[in-house]
Amino acid sequence: MKKIVTVCLTTMMLLLAACGSLNEDGEIDKIIFAGGDWDSFQLHNSIAQTIIEEGYGYETEVKTGSTAAVFQGLRQGDIHVYMEAWTNTIKEIYEEGLESGDVVKVSVNFDDNQGGFHVPTYVIEGDEERGIEPYAPDLEYLEDLKNYPELFEDPEDPDKGIAYNGPSAWEISKTMEEKFKAYNLDETFNLISAGSQSALNASLESAYQKGEPWIGYTWSPTTPTAKHDLTLLKEDDYDEEIFDETRKTQLPPEDVDVAVHKDFPEQAPDVNEFLSNYHTSNDLTEAGIKYMYENDASAEEAAKWWLTEYEDVWIEWVDEEIADKVKEAL
Repeated sequence: MKKIVTVCLTTMMLLLAACGSLNEDGEIDKIIFAGGDWDSFQLHNSIAQTIIEEGYGYETEVKTGSTAAVFQGLRQGDIHVYMEAWTNTIKEIYEEGLESGDVVKVSVNFDDNQGGFHVPTYVIEGDEERGIEPYAPDLEYLEDLKNYPELFEDPEDPDKGIAYNGPSAWEISKTMEEKFKAYNLDETFNLISAGSQSALNASLESAYQKGEPWIGYTWSPTTPTAKHDLTLLKEDDYDEEIFDETRKTQLPPEDVDVAVHKDFPEQAPDVNEFLSNYHTSNDLTEAGIKYMYENDASAEEAAKWWLTEYEDVWIEWVDEEIADKVKEAL
């Protein structure tokens, strides 16, 4: 059985250091995955873990914590595999890891994602079926938001609107806060950091069910974009120089890489070869996420469904013998 262990940031590295994953012969004993609290990360971990456990016979485990902590664990070798390295979101620490040689990119998991501040589409277009009139038909660009604080009124501070950001432990949340301030939206809005992805999703879900206005950060592929009709507020096309200086463009296009610790290719060459073939897409990922919320399923259950549903995809990642073992286990 897969184990998912959640630890506090303050004790993260101590616990990682205590969890040896090599046997007395220096061979890998258990493959440790980096973990996070968002759906796609958990789904891809479970897909890879199922294939590795059933096909290759390794034990696996997931270590979760802040982005910075788990990535440091990857650099140190206390974590072996990072299934969702959002290469621009963690650009600085990721590039440092690659340049130092501590981290090796083995494949691109998916690269057709999109992130930023979203509103339910009914806020702009209305929803005739639900009897919802457009709240803000002229809301198109993120900068336009400054004209609508009363529409998104903060119940704790009625003179301002409220917008939702990701958890403070996410690197992207810092970028979105900088972006918010760059447009001077902090003058008319309070940007609230959610305690977790589930809390962020819950704030949207509550508003969506009531047909009320909501503005917040989300991205695809994840539960909200798989489940609801959302509109990304526009910004100028991505420009690296402007973005790095002011954040006042769209988020950069982002490869989501599969990365491993530098020693992993020698410690588990068979698994490393499988991971080098691992490639999905936004739609393939959202299919698994959609299964999770529609069936109240765990990531592990969704992974088994996904491996059955998309057998033609993953059997290309492994040789026939491994594929047969996984199919038999499923």
